[in-house]
Amino acid sequence: MRIDIITVLPELLKSPFEASILKRAIEKGIVEVHMHNLRDFTDRSYNQVDDYQFGGGAGMVLMIEPIDKCISSLKAERDYDEVIYMTPDGATLNQRMANSLSLCENIMILCGHYKGVDQRVRDAFITKEISVGDYVLSGGELGAAIVCDAVIRLIPGVLNNETSALTDSFQDGLLAPPVYTRPSDYKGMKVPEVLLSGNFPKIEEWRENAAQKRTEDLRPDLLE
Repeated sequence: MRIDIITVLPELLKSPFEASILKRAIEKGIVEVHMHNLRDFTDRSYNQVDDYQFGGGAGMVLMIEPIDKCISSLKAERDYDEVIYMTPDGATLNQRMANSLSLCENIMILCGHYKGVDQRVRDAFITKEISVGDYVLSGGELGAAIVCDAVIRLIPGVLNNETSALTDSFQDGLLAPPVYTRPSDYKGMKVPEVLLSGNFPKIEEWRENAAQKRTEDLRPDLLE
């Protein structure tokens, strides 16, 4: 998979891809992540990429011209399965969406900034709009990093144990059950006996019941 990220703050995005799972995925050649500074695609003085909005109002807006130039330059080199715009009014990222995106070959992500982008960008170029929650960030960079993390970890070969992602919360519509490790008894707090029994059918039954109960208690909306 190749992911191209268009941003006015590429330095803000670097660290998530220089550590842990994302770094290993890149080093293994499983995924490529490229960042493109939008300011490299403007002819205006001081590398300006934003302007005041027509009709007045507070806040600056990313202009269509540099975005068009950047997207067109990337599209001239390859086809993209999705051109994503990170925006608070997009569809909320969920596990089903991450699963779907993990099957793509090439993804482009445009990070919003200031008051967003000229609406014509969204109308002409964007195929999917994604939000990471009902709140506003300073820009789309951190949201883009979240999308990348959620998607890349699902690609075969990224995780050491590929079945791990299949048992995560939300994969089956439920929260994951509680997990425990050694010691089995810590200051009187004991691990459920069934997990120590070696009876794997019983263990799976316990996990299914525990996942159901945890979802009912914490996220009943998932069961609706």
